[in-house]
Amino acid sequence: MRARAIMVLGTSSHVGKSLLTAALCRIFAQQGYRVAPFKSQNMSLNSAVTPEGLEIGRAQALQAEAAGILPSVHMNPILLKPSGDMSSQVIVRGKIWGKLTASDYHLRRVEELLPIVRDSYETLAAQNDIIILEGAGSPAEINLKEHDIVNMRMAELADATCILVGDIDRGGVFASLFGTIELLDPQEQDRIGGFLINKFRGDVSLLTPGIRMIEDRIGKPCLGIVPYLPHLMIDEEDSLGLPPIHSDNGDPWTPSAEPTRPLRIAVIALPSFSNFTDFDALRAEPFVSLRFCHVKEQLVHADILIVPGSKQTADDLIWMRSNCFDRILIEHAREGLVVGICGGMQILGKDIVDPHDIEHAMSIDGLGLLAIHTTMHPQKITRISYGTLIAATLFGQLTSSPAISGYEIHIGTTRYLEGAKPFARLEAGFGGESLLDGCISPDGHIFGSYLHGLFDDDAFRHTFLAAARGFYYLAPAAHMDNWQQKREESLNRLADTVRSSLDMSTLFSWAGIAYDTQSREESPQ
Repeated sequence: MRARAIMVLGTSSHVGKSLLTAALCRIFAQQGYRVAPFKSQNMSLNSAVTPEGLEIGRAQALQAEAAGILPSVHMNPILLKPSGDMSSQVIVRGKIWGKLTASDYHLRRVEELLPIVRDSYETLAAQNDIIILEGAGSPAEINLKEHDIVNMRMAELADATCILVGDIDRGGVFASLFGTIELLDPQEQDRIGGFLINKFRGDVSLLTPGIRMIEDRIGKPCLGIVPYLPHLMIDEEDSLGLPPIHSDNGDPWTPSAEPTRPLRIAVIALPSFSNFTDFDALRAEPFVSLRFCHVKEQLVHADILIVPGSKQTADDLIWMRSNCFDRILIEHAREGLVVGICGGMQILGKDIVDPHDIEHAMSIDGLGLLAIHTTMHPQKITRISYGTLIAATLFGQLTSSPAISGYEIHIGTTRYLEGAKPFARLEAGFGGESLLDGCISPDGHIFGSYLHGLFDDDAFRHTFLAAARGFYYLAPAAHMDNWQQKREESLNRLADTVRSSLDMSTLFSWAGIAYDTQSREESPQ
């Protein structure tokens, strides 16, 4: 039997579609149903790797986690990774398909990809009871509707009943709900089963008159009001979830000799910053102060400087130089700690060459902090990897847990130069090929690794933080988090809140099943 479909649409980007999709996946899974997420086309620099080594949007990997299943490339058959304001790298079923301008993609290539989208959806629909689809942006983007394959066209293909999400935190929620409905065609309006208001804080009674008025105006019922949920330890889909460029992330750091103070970690917010979720687990630690830094002044008094992953490595390196980040990094590395992740590690190396014009048609000198040379190649490396640290120390401190894990998503291979020391020995997948990863500077102050998700592993993250605190003669942290437990707690908290806020009987009726008010498991099996 083909799965029944429910679709989560939004009045705009960043209204909460991804997390509400994850919540519904968990709720249906907790009730014992086979449920899977689906987003035909995603645009994000945050991506994940499936067990088969295929690349998908990180939001769909999170939603699969919420559903209690492994991520599949069919959950996100098309991933667009912006390469600038006018073009994107197009990932189709987990592999690079091409680099296209926005107009070329929307006007000429979308129809070519529609059969692939349909096939992926039908594959999931044949394996599950319910599919929770997620739209993109707004379904009322009338300039793009003719070649839409992610909103109403996908709803029709899946025969989905849709819920429209409005974000009251952004302001203008009633106008956005009304305008979205009005810009849809009559048959598209018929697919909207109701709406919800997300991220509400305040007195609900003050909202009630407006809800009644908008229900009358658009002829759709309000299915609930979801409160604003602070401190959710769940991945953001895109950079809209980062602190704004002009935010100082709190009071500036000041000199402190207090041994119990938080460890200060500055992550350079590159223009093409990719996979910023790499640092979620660090941000959640109670004895860590982590900031995404857009200007060099924000780096003052940091203990660790991190150069993160980048979609446009050479361009981001040029940006760093033009904003004097390079000088600060080199100066800090003399006595402080520096880390590079994926493209950040390439930036810390001696040079980067790009003979195939994959990202930038030039060779460029790196910062010279690691003895490595990187060459860009057309083939992207995507794999889940496990391994161990090669050295028995980190930042000059003995390590208690040498095991590491994560996933690789990068263009380019790195060659060791004279004097280079590898960071880790990895296996690609369980029992896969053994290979070397990363690099450590001779003085042990700097390391780089290709592994995204390196800090998600509790044992390694605790080792990393303990070593860094020891390096700076800080007292051991009084407490460190269990990240996976926090993620589970956050997913359950999200699901519990959505369950208690929405008319679940109506939502379940859209899937052709009755809602069991007594059924509630802690997590899907």
